[in-house]
Amino acid sequence: MLKLLQANEINLTEWQQLVENSAVASFFQTPECYQFYTSLSFLKPFLYGVAEDGKLKGIVCGYVQAEGGKLKQFFSRRAIIPGGLLLDKDIEPATLMALLEYLKKELRKKAIYIECRNFNDYSEYRPYFEEAGFAYQAHLNVIINTSDKNSFYQNISKTKKRQIKKSREAGIIVKETKERNEIKEFYEILLILYKQEIKKPLFRLEFFEKLVNLPDGHLFIAKFNEQVIGGIACVSFGKKVLYEWFVGGNKDKYNYLYPSVSVTHAAIEYAIENGYEKFDFMGAGKPNKTYGVREFKEKFGGETVEYGRFLHVNNKCFYLLGENVIRFLSKF
Repeated sequence: MLKLLQANEINLTEWQQLVENSAVASFFQTPECYQFYTSLSFLKPFLYGVAEDGKLKGIVCGYVQAEGGKLKQFFSRRAIIPGGLLLDKDIEPATLMALLEYLKKELRKKAIYIECRNFNDYSEYRPYFEEAGFAYQAHLNVIINTSDKNSFYQNISKTKKRQIKKSREAGIIVKETKERNEIKEFYEILLILYKQEIKKPLFRLEFFEKLVNLPDGHLFIAKFNEQVIGGIACVSFGKKVLYEWFVGGNKDKYNYLYPSVSVTHAAIEYAIENGYEKFDFMGAGKPNKTYGVREFKEKFGGETVEYGRFLHVNNKCFYLLGENVIRFLSKF
């Protein structure tokens, strides 16, 4: 017998056991992550589950996000599921399908589309997602094996080694921080980067201030002459994975010192020295499409994988119209 669950019906102990036993578990489907989402004033988190014969078999945890004025908010409403769904390794197809249909039903009026951003291999589940109306979209990622220090330094490119050395010789200091003023300096760098280059909305400062105070949250910053010139915000999943969530450097004044390279290297070294199995870059763009960020990440010597994404459009009219509306409003 199947039972579909709302957030308040999910047993915390069973949820934690599912995290421990699932082959596709990530930080982003843990109770800790959901609690983090609920602590943020600007996100609208959601949590649903499915049980079969009294046993928890699946969890979907994510958030609805929108930005801008009322019109832009309406057309930018989207449900993001970082990491993909948390599934029991023995979940039945009918149980997974029931959870996906429930997800669509619950979010139909809340978001124009639903996007599952997979950080593990969901290929065996792909037919059921597609049957439920979730289109597969190819998307790459870069993952570094951090269980072997020698292997990492053998695979990192000569260019990156040279840049790391140059940064150190110039006097760049990289450290982990929880200081509010340093978090704000890093955030101001990200704001410029997202506005000028990435051209996507950035979470509020509140996100970073609360992330670094999580037991699993980390912020590594690069400083030069007492000024923050770059940083990388990470989150960990036990000792299995250290995820790069946000990274950026001051390119206007200090690009020649390679701050983004320095902090990325520092985070990878932290993963190596603290016994993590992997360092996950959390995305490297679409295949067969030139993407400078992917080239940057690949030069650290990791493996490029394609776990893809699943996309379900709740309202096709608003989805197509929304792209043009947001593009128009963004100009102003």
